[in-house]
Amino acid sequence: MRLFANFTDNRVKPYLIGFKPYLRVLGYCRPYVSRLVPAFVCMWIASALEVIPMAAVKYVVDYVLIEKNFAAIYIIVSGVLFSTVIKVVFVYLNSYLMAWVGNKVVMDIRIQLYDKTQKLSFSVLYKRRIGEFISRITNDVSVLQNMLAQVAMDLFLNIAKIVTVLCYMLYLNWRLTVISFMIIPVAFLVMDKVGARLRLIGAAIQEQLAQLSAIAMEAMSAIRIVRAFATERAEYDRFAGRNMGFFRATIKGVQTRGILEGILELVQYVALVIVLMIGGYYVTTGEFTSGDLIAFCLSIGVLAMPLKAISRTIAQLKGGIASADRVFEIIDEPDELPMPEEPVVLSDMRGEIIFENVSFEYDKDVPVLADLNLRVRPGERVAIVGVTGAGKSTIVDMMLRFYDPVGGRILIDGVDLRELDIYDFRRKVGFVPQDPVLMKGTIGSNICYGLDDCLEEAIIQAARTAGIDDFISSLPQKYASEVGERGVTLSGGQRQRVAIARAIVRDPAILLMDEATSSLDSLVESQIQDAMNSAMKGRTSVVIAHRLSTIRESDRILVISKGRIVEEGSHEELLKLRGHYYDLHSLQAGNKVA
Repeated sequence: MRLFANFTDNRVKPYLIGFKPYLRVLGYCRPYVSRLVPAFVCMWIASALEVIPMAAVKYVVDYVLIEKNFAAIYIIVSGVLFSTVIKVVFVYLNSYLMAWVGNKVVMDIRIQLYDKTQKLSFSVLYKRRIGEFISRITNDVSVLQNMLAQVAMDLFLNIAKIVTVLCYMLYLNWRLTVISFMIIPVAFLVMDKVGARLRLIGAAIQEQLAQLSAIAMEAMSAIRIVRAFATERAEYDRFAGRNMGFFRATIKGVQTRGILEGILELVQYVALVIVLMIGGYYVTTGEFTSGDLIAFCLSIGVLAMPLKAISRTIAQLKGGIASADRVFEIIDEPDELPMPEEPVVLSDMRGEIIFENVSFEYDKDVPVLADLNLRVRPGERVAIVGVTGAGKSTIVDMMLRFYDPVGGRILIDGVDLRELDIYDFRRKVGFVPQDPVLMKGTIGSNICYGLDDCLEEAIIQAARTAGIDDFISSLPQKYASEVGERGVTLSGGQRQRVAIARAIVRDPAILLMDEATSSLDSLVESQIQDAMNSAMKGRTSVVIAHRLSTIRESDRILVISKGRIVEEGSHEELLKLRGHYYDLHSLQAGNKVA
């Protein structure tokens, strides 16, 4: 039980009560009722035809073998063959319709889950590893796909078979049926208890698999660090340990399913023994014909197959519901950035930014920004500097509404940022991050990323402004050249220039640059700085700077310390103050502070 202890406490409890996960998954089927109803009709017809071979055996024994009426065999065989052909047609129709609905529902869930991950607040995203999200979108949804497209279909079909065969048994002799099935409640009790256990095991299996994916993704994405620090063995041991946990959880599931199937088989044979004893007595008293007894025993044998199938199906179903829990856990994450009911669209954005008494904290009672007041005028170039952890990048993140303030408000052209159509607003803002992540694709597609109507001339002009056009033009395929995943085929400076071109191709009213040159050498930094100066002309620009040499031409420089603006002015004015900015400048210049 140690393997499941933590998982049980932290993850499964909210969904253990009642049939909520089942009903919620089935709720996604509502739009497809027009296909579900015919599927169930076909299923019941196919199940009803299941009893014809058993009835045929009864008539063969009673009329052909005992009464020596061989001519009846032709009618009986013809009826069995005809009913089998009809049954095959309805089974096919049921399988196709159920599979269509199941896969369509899974497609809807996968799209909803992916859409949710794109809208999750950064505070939620940063609590988990990316590999865990990928595992839920791929592995957990794949388990759901199998559950809905195959497992659920088998479950309903087998239940229908049990019902129809049971009805036939009641028709043959209701008293014998009741007696032989008195043991059935024991089987259902076992399935309920074991099913709950299987659900916990399924949840643990999916959690172990998610951790495996996360570890593998981390190691592969940081392969240079792993090799540079010679930690291949440590990463191997970490992966192998988690892999063993996955193995143990899987074996535990195999053991539990084996116990369930064994108990159900025992129930079947006990029922058969009861039927042979009492049914044999009925035959001797004339209450039962020999054909009735054989058909009744055959019915119990036929029942064994769907009962065993249901036991396996329940095991798979419990694993699927555990995956559903993990999927719904993400879907149910609350939206920390609620959208306005009637969002405002700034048709002609000037680019004025105002922070009014803005406070913010990532963790409760640990302020990052405290009553920050700031105004950036349209077209002004403002630089923000400060020591690591002062809150510089947080200011830029809040300008993009990655987070909402816990106090105060942010105004764009006089409108509260929370009232704006955030997607329209972000399309009018250019952003250059410190780590210029590029998407897999061509250089041209990366420059016009997020724009549906981007013209080739605009892409080339943006590249020229960013100082990257000459390099792109020298490539054999020019703007159609592939950059590889995360832009690995380009140097750091080239990726940064593509990121600048990507920001300015949309002709933004506001340009935000978050330490865009901090990881570059001095020569490349100088070239990038020229590109940045060209990009910022005529635009409201906010630059987060680590190297003070890159912001000397700024209209205004703000010095941030402990979430507050402690100094403000031009480069020369701040040096004369001999305060925080002067200290930073002196440290970078290698001079002693007087």
